[in-house]
Amino acid sequence: MSGRSDRIVPLAVKIVVSGGLGVGKTTFIGAISEIEPLDTEAAITQVSVGVDSLDGVESKTTTTVALDFGRITLDPTIALYLFGTPGQDRFSFLWDDLVEGALGTVVLADTRRIEECFPAVDYFETQGAPFVLAVNHFDGAERFELEEVREALGLGRDVPVLECDARERASVRDVLGALMDRVIGVRAAPDRRAAMVR
Repeated sequence: MSGRSDRIVPLAVKIVVSGGLGVGKTTFIGAISEIEPLDTEAAITQVSVGVDSLDGVESKTTTTVALDFGRITLDPTIALYLFGTPGQDRFSFLWDDLVEGALGTVVLADTRRIEECFPAVDYFETQGAPFVLAVNHFDGAERFELEEVREALGLGRDVPVLECDARERASVRDVLGALMDRVIGVRAAPDRRAAMVR
């Protein structure tokens, strides 16, 4: 008997879930996490009136003020650690710390408030980080073709844009799968270019 455990320790992969206020980041992480998700939800108070825009999400009563956290093991060899960013501009100073070491990002979009996506899209494009855009479904919201959303946000053809229901585990899993495909594609591209030069 060797005395050491034969248990497989999965590779830890950091993924960020981002987007504007009220787009469903906390719900997204909660739908897929195999552990009780950590969230830093706080009540929206009168103090935030005039600071945080609740246009289109007037019924929202709480908001993330630091981060959300969850974990999902894809198979015995890979565990995704999900970090959700706060959606308010005034907490954007936390993004650099939350994003450090992340393999990729899911940017959630709400077509009722599409302008809320621009800060996240701009940030991750500037960082050169692989990301996918997931258009979250909200009851009663008008549906748009994904190519219309891509055009409205000025996204390149290389950025996957897909539909998502942040309440549904299977839908969230599909988005994370698309992100992993995107990350693999981005990481493989330099190797292909190097092989072509040789």
